[in-house]
Amino acid sequence: MTGADVNSPVSGSAEMELARVVRDHAGRLAAALVSLLGDFAAAEDLVADAVLAALERWPVEGVPERPDAWLFTVARRRGMDVLRRQARYQDKLAQLRWPVTPEPGNRLRLIFTCCHPALPRESRIALTLRVVCGLTTAQIASAFLVRESTVAQRITRAKRKITDAGIPYRIPAADELGERLGEVLAVVYLLFNEGYLASGSDVAEHRDLTEDAEWLAGLLDGLMPTEPEVTGLLALIRLHRARAAARFDGEGNLIRLSDQDRGRWDHEAIAGATRLLTRAALHRRPGPYQLQAAIVACHAEAKTWADTDWPQIVILYDLLLARAPSPVTRLHRAIALRQVAGAEVALTELVAVAGPLDRYHLFHATRAELLRELGHPAQARAADRRALELTSNPAEQAVLRRRLHNS
Repeated sequence: MTGADVNSPVSGSAEMELARVVRDHAGRLAAALVSLLGDFAAAEDLVADAVLAALERWPVEGVPERPDAWLFTVARRRGMDVLRRQARYQDKLAQLRWPVTPEPGNRLRLIFTCCHPALPRESRIALTLRVVCGLTTAQIASAFLVRESTVAQRITRAKRKITDAGIPYRIPAADELGERLGEVLAVVYLLFNEGYLASGSDVAEHRDLTEDAEWLAGLLDGLMPTEPEVTGLLALIRLHRARAAARFDGEGNLIRLSDQDRGRWDHEAIAGATRLLTRAALHRRPGPYQLQAAIVACHAEAKTWADTDWPQIVILYDLLLARAPSPVTRLHRAIALRQVAGAEVALTELVAVAGPLDRYHLFHATRAELLRELGHPAQARAADRRALELTSNPAEQAVLRRRLHNS
């Protein structure tokens, strides 16, 4: 097959290798095919067929040297059947050539298509993360703190709605951006979160996803430079990425923020992100991403853990809760409040979110720390065990196992 010189047979899990290829290539391939075919459902079907073929053949034949070219060739052959049923078959078929060189905005257009207001909000985000960003249903379910079956149903309904309603493939007009921008930003934010601390994976982080999220945020900022929340999200991502070198030790163990070597942080990147945040603030329209970036900036600008301005961080969380209330935000506020008012007050705050966060590992891990500090070791161990059950991230699991071993 053209462009598909085969290496040695697949080592390890073929499904894990396929998931990597889907994440790296399927989203961009789908965007290119949508732009050529003008049909979202058909393009997504072509990519799905190519992925299925890879799952069947790569465990036997080995992973191709150019998996993107291999997937494109399979999709192209399947596309011939689709195009034969459309007008202007010859013209469109002539455009299906390798290599695919879609405009940078094509992927962004596909994100805006998936985030059409005709779809329910949670379905828009789930569909985009699955089809455009290549996340698995398990990863998306982890982001929403819901079951995989719920996410799968949302995606299926959303794809059907796009096809039945004939939703157009385009970046909306300026007067339509507001009703979609929130979901587009949420997609980029959740994509970054999955890369920053992976779920449903045998690795602690996916740096390719964090890079992808930063690229998309930068593209959005260039498209909408007067939207402060776009700039705020870009600043937030860059502030987090600025300390990437200090987050893990040589053996892949997670290093807590309080223990990180701040000399390894990228202080030039921190300064640049802070300037972005200042630019966003000039519009005097504070929003959730700007406030989150301001919180991270408080951490990034502190020379030591002891220098952290915790009262300011609590105030910023109060502002964030006023604009975008959520149980997860209340949890993070409680973590900051511990540094200001003590463990007992923070633990009291956690009680209010115990129900909605029962399946969230960080809730139980935080509760365990507070219980241990307050002299309740048995309850703390039980909370750590519950947290361990709920996370599949190897770095987080290692932290929890060490705590259980030492308690």
